[in-house]
Amino acid sequence: MKRLGIALLLLFAVSACGKQGNVVPYVAVNFQLQLNDPKYSPLRAVGSAVVVDGRGVVGVIVANTVNGYVAYDRCSAYEPEKRCAVTIDDNKLLVTDPCSGSKWLLQDGTPNKAPAVRSLRAYNVYIDASRNYLTVSN
Repeated sequence: MKRLGIALLLLFAVSACGKQGNVVPYVAVNFQLQLNDPKYSPLRAVGSAVVVDGRGVVGVIVANTVNGYVAYDRCSAYEPEKRCAVTIDDNKLLVTDPCSGSKWLLQDGTPNKAPAVRSLRAYNVYIDASRNYLTVSN
């Protein structure tokens, strides 16, 4: 009986280590943006967003929203294994997955248009106003 319990426990543990659903892969992120740099100076205005390539899975979007700064991985949360990079819409309120047509709100990363059902992978944003830079990390 004890062996059966151990076997069931091991079976459960092994099956739990399988695919956890379609989630954006974890990638270590830790970088700083100087808001005085012309590439990132638009972030000083509420309602703006910029793309930072070479970070995260397929890049990172940093936005200045009415509730403060936010950062998301550009990897679409819908079928992330395809590594489709979301793009910032002209209104700077939404991002779109060009592969599926899914949309997310930049305000909080939540899905806005199907077929997306999961939020974008969010990163932490720390602001150092005295030195005019922000740090994005996980």
